Amino acid sequence: MTTPIFKAFVTTGLFGVLVGVAATAAFAAPAAPTPWELKPDMAYAYGKDGKTLAYKMGTKNANMLFKGARKVPKGTIFFLGENGQLYMRSGPYLEGDGSFSFGADE
Repeated sequence: MTTPIFKAFVTTGLFGVLVGVAATAAFAAPAAPTPWELKPDMAYAYGKDGKTLAYKMGTKNANMLFKGARKVPKGTIFFLGENGQLYMRSGPYLEGDGSFSFGADE
């Protein structure tokens, strides 16, 4: 036998809403980091207009590409500021437990 409150709960659709909210909350955990897949035959640019671009590379003028180039140090993080400017920072960005130091506010 169902109670009148339960019957009203189910027939008004509130039950479905609460089930949906509970399911959504289960998936609200922070996303795991995903690898940034850079390919050796591609060049990646941050243009003067602030757009990011990818170019297919060949062997033409390959030596010129390395002129003035510098290696990116391990432990470097790249991010966009609120102003759309691309920034990089070398230094720790993970907590002791492996979580991202600058992650979403909880």
